[in-house]
Amino acid sequence: MFESAEIGHKIDKSLYKVEEPVLREALLDIQYELKERGEFPVIILINGVDGAGKGETVNLLNEWMDPRLISTHAFGKTSDEERERPRMWRYWRALPAKGRIGILFGSWYTDPIVGRVTGALKSSELDHQIDEIVRFEKMLAHEGVVLLKFWFHLSKEKQEKRLKQLEKDPKTRWRVTDQDWDNFKSYDKFSRISEHTLRETSTGEAPWVVVEGEDANYRSLTVGKLLLREIRKHLDLGAIKNDVSEVAPLLPPIDNLQLLDTLQLDQEYSKKDYEQELEKLQGRLNLLTRHPDFNKHSIIAVFEGNDAAGKGGSVRRITAAIDARQYSIIPVAAPTEEERVQPYLWRFWRHVPRKGRISIFDRSWYGRVLVERVEGFCREADWMRAYSEINDFEEQLVENGAIIVKFWLAISQDEQLKRFKLREEIGFKRFKITEEDWRNRDKWGAYVHAVSDMVERTSTDIAPWTLVEANNKYYARIKIMKTLCEAIEKVLK
Repeated sequence: MFESAEIGHKIDKSLYKVEEPVLREALLDIQYELKERGEFPVIILINGVDGAGKGETVNLLNEWMDPRLISTHAFGKTSDEERERPRMWRYWRALPAKGRIGILFGSWYTDPIVGRVTGALKSSELDHQIDEIVRFEKMLAHEGVVLLKFWFHLSKEKQEKRLKQLEKDPKTRWRVTDQDWDNFKSYDKFSRISEHTLRETSTGEAPWVVVEGEDANYRSLTVGKLLLREIRKHLDLGAIKNDVSEVAPLLPPIDNLQLLDTLQLDQEYSKKDYEQELEKLQGRLNLLTRHPDFNKHSIIAVFEGNDAAGKGGSVRRITAAIDARQYSIIPVAAPTEEERVQPYLWRFWRHVPRKGRISIFDRSWYGRVLVERVEGFCREADWMRAYSEINDFEEQLVENGAIIVKFWLAISQDEQLKRFKLREEIGFKRFKITEEDWRNRDKWGAYVHAVSDMVERTSTDIAPWTLVEANNKYYARIKIMKTLCEAIEKVLK
């Protein structure tokens, strides 16, 4: 792969002076068109050999185009805040919105490559992270992101020459660090591991472009022209249309499993037994969240269920047992304008808790395979691929120490009707009932199908679903509290 970049690519200064202003004007024009149409974001990854012109290229792109519409992120050492979350979290947060360009200087490829070169990662661990990256980039492509990956290359001899030139000039001496020279000593190892990584991650959705970095004119025009071509190509393709006709609200379950039909929704549990058991469980939960090893983990509690199934009441019994400084409750409604211009999972990525903290999601990322599927808010292809994307997301959370508990609270149609009417009669509960809640009852069968598919496809060993028989609120709350305590105890042993 790198050998192909070793052909002497140079562009005469006179030719560069002719082409550069034309390219700059075209890039600026298409940048504004990209902003106005707001159909997709552009992500530019800048990686490669030290001294090959990475920094100069980033500066040039910001000079040639409107920097107000470009977000540039240079990733250095992982901070304490970032270390307490999944590896990809720092990059998730840096993704640009639709209509904008994001430049990632040093990207999700840097740490895996450096880690393998230094011995911090085993070969199998590098390959695991490579697989994770490929799935992530595939998801970005499906979300409409234009991803351009540039690897700036220099031969060993040219890199040494370049570093010495930079070091010799007082104006550029600051660009060369001791770390650059240390990396140079490991050039052959860096080259071998980088080539393996690039080969495994150059896919149809996100191919690598290797840019020979010796000649500044060549690399500048090469990057600029490719950027212009790719944005133009995707703008010409037009916006991705959401064809709601693809979605059939009464679509049979994919796996033909009606899991909810197996539940015995009416469970006996007296108020007296409930109050005694709840007090014990709340004390148990409090002690667990104050355990010395709890700070090595985080808790992500997901609450889904039928309307009026008791999600809010269950959440309140959990939060009553723990320090208010430890938890956050994230109520999930329709996406905001800010959230709509990002990949689907972005609004959940931003709420991933750090270690020692708890995030409680009242509705969650499962909305894509539930309400969006049933109501036709996304294409069938989008919710079909969401199952694997969600499993990938949860796997990354667990690998970082998260304890994931997922609850589906199920009630019967008769019990739901009873609770709806009660809410309408009680003044301080009227806000809990909306026209949409009544409308959803008409699609009960479609939701049963969607929930059955969701549980079957996303109940994994590391993040299983707990189906809660919720006609009796007392029984449901105790089952939830017990499940949560047991999940924490299993990890803290």
